[in-house]
Amino acid sequence: MKPIKWIGSSLRDLKEFPEQVQKNIGYALHFAELGLKHDDAKPLKGIGGGVMEIVADYDSDTYRAVYTVKIKEVIYVIHAFQKKSKKGIKTPQHEIDLIKRRLKDLQKQIREEMI
Repeated sequence: MKPIKWIGSSLRDLKEFPEQVQKNIGYALHFAELGLKHDDAKPLKGIGGGVMEIVADYDSDTYRAVYTVKIKEVIYVIHAFQKKSKKGIKTPQHEIDLIKRRLKDLQKQIREEMI
């Protein structure tokens, strides 16, 4: 099994979600630990290969967790958030910007560890 590491406030943010959403996302992440893809996980467009998004709907709200499976042999959970935008299904730009920033920082950190 691949270990899971939490980036930034992602674990703290996930713990703020309703219990059922936490369970659903946890179950989907367990699939990733096993090297599998849960039906609720899909590639996050516009970020790059290996970045996945778990979408969980609950009580007319949508919750998302973003993780990567292509860096080392670790599942890095980059971000967890409640989608508050009511305009379509597109991920809000400020959330995309945060994901990109955390991913870039993670890649830099891993490169530095290799030196």
